[in-house]
Amino acid sequence: MVTGTTLNYFLDNRINRAEILFPGVGCFLVAVCLASTVHSSNVADNKEKLEGFSSKEGCLGKALSLDFPYVSFTGVFFSLFSPAFNLATNDQWHTLKDGVPHLAYMNDWNGRGWSLMVGLLCGFGNGLQFIRGQVAGYAATDVVQALPLVSTFWGILLFGEYRKSSRRTYILLVSMLSMFIVAVAVLMASSGHRK
Repeated sequence: MVTGTTLNYFLDNRINRAEILFPGVGCFLVAVCLASTVHSSNVADNKEKLEGFSSKEGCLGKALSLDFPYVSFTGVFFSLFSPAFNLATNDQWHTLKDGVPHLAYMNDWNGRGWSLMVGLLCGFGNGLQFIRGQVAGYAATDVVQALPLVSTFWGILLFGEYRKSSRRTYILLVSMLSMFIVAVAVLMASSGHRK
């Protein structure tokens, strides 16, 4: 998110207000650090809840550990998605010849219906993000990458992920959600207008 927002800020000729945008990015970083702490606290709570079960290692062993290089590598690619789309739609580097549409579409989906459906859903969400990017700047639209906020709400409401957790976990959880909400609000407030 930090990389993508920073790249988009410069690609869009700084139409977003940096004095608001980058503190919002800082709030997002704090929220991510809190999310990591919440996760660690919740894992400790789950181990305590499963005390006495003989199969707890199978439940909490390697399945909950994340390979840091893999996660980092994935993060780099996700952070470049929005700037790449920005370049594809706005052609800031003037690489396309006159008359060439800024977006290229592939028409060979070879019977992959599920892929098409997922692509349409993802495309619809991204389309809304990038419509907003055309209006207010792509750096501000990276607010959509506050996916941890949404997925945490799903985890709480649908899956009971933090049910019967410790007071410490609940305090960290509320702090994390609050910081994500502040980050989203600040990033939205930084939006500028294209000329």
